[in-house]
Amino acid sequence: MENIYTDLALEMAEQLQDGDGGYIDGVEVDNYDQNGIMVNTVRIVNESGAAAMGKAQGHYITIESPEIKVNNVAVHEEIITILTDNLARLVQGVDGTVLVIGLGNRSVTPDSLGPQVVSKVLITRHIMDDLPVGLDGLRPLCALAPGVMGMTGIETGEVVRGLVNHVKPALVVAIDALAARKISRINQTIQLTDTGISPGAGVGNRRMPLNKENLGVPVIAIGVPTVVDAAIFATDAMGLFLHQLAEEAPDAVGSGLSFIQTLENLEDSDKYAAMHAAIDPTVGNMFVTPKEIGEVVGWLSNIIANAINMAMHKGIEREDINRFMY
Repeated sequence: MENIYTDLALEMAEQLQDGDGGYIDGVEVDNYDQNGIMVNTVRIVNESGAAAMGKAQGHYITIESPEIKVNNVAVHEEIITILTDNLARLVQGVDGTVLVIGLGNRSVTPDSLGPQVVSKVLITRHIMDDLPVGLDGLRPLCALAPGVMGMTGIETGEVVRGLVNHVKPALVVAIDALAARKISRINQTIQLTDTGISPGAGVGNRRMPLNKENLGVPVIAIGVPTVVDAAIFATDAMGLFLHQLAEEAPDAVGSGLSFIQTLENLEDSDKYAAMHAAIDPTVGNMFVTPKEIGEVVGWLSNIIANAINMAMHKGIEREDINRFMY
C-alpha cells in the first residue's frame, strides 16, 4: 500500500478517520462556516497524534472556499479578515521584529506564491524612526525571498538561520506553495500553522525544516496547495468518470457495472498505487496545476500579504495598507 502525500493536516486527519467519522487519539478537529467560507482547525495534542499524522504537535487551520480562485473581491476581503484574526491569535503575546520569508521559485508560477507575498508586505524595519504621518502601531518587519537551492546552491534553511542570527526577530512567518491530496482543494485552501514548515516537501524535495527547534524562534507557516500529483489527478478523474458512467448510462456499462463498483470500493491508497505504477514510466514524478494559476497566485498573494500586514501591524486597516503599498 502506497501512502498518498499531502501537506494539509486536514487531509491527513481525514485519511485517518475511523468508520464512525471519529479521529485518532491525539488529534482533535473542529470547524465552522463563516458566510460560506469553511474554517477547519486540526490540533495535534500529543506524541501519539504526531506520530500517526507525521506532523508536529500544534495548530493547523485551513480556510476553504471555491471563491478564492476567482476574482470575487467581497469574498477575498472576508477571507483576509478570517486569516488576519487567526494569525493574530497564533502570535498573541509575541512582540518585536517579524521576519517574513517567501519560499519558492519566483520563476515558476505555481511555486511563486512566497516571493509574491514578500513583494506586497509592509516593510518597516528600516524606517521605524521615520514612519509616514498617520501610521501608528507599526512594528519592525523585514522580509526576504531567498530563492531555491537549485538557483543559489545554498540550503534555504541555512539562509534563514543566518538571517535569524543576525536580525534576531521575535517571530518568523514563512509562506510557501503546497501540494494537496484532493484536486478540489487546489487554489481553494489556505493553511495556517504554528509548527513551521519543510521547504519543498510538497513535491518530494524535503529540506531542513524551518521551525522553532532549528531557528530558535517561533515560526508561523502559511501555505496554499497549488499543485497535485499527476497520479492523484488521474485517479480522481478516472473515478469521477466511472461513477458518472455508472449513474447516467448503466445500460451501456452492462455487465461491467460490478467491475466499476469493485474499483470504487478499493482503498484510495490502492487506487493511487495502481495508477502511479501505470503512469510513472511515461510521465515520471509529475505535478499538475490549473491553467489560470498565474491569476490565482496573484489574488492569493494579495490575500496573504494583507492578512500579514494587518495582523503584524496593529492599529492599521486595509485602506492604510493600500494607501502606502499599492
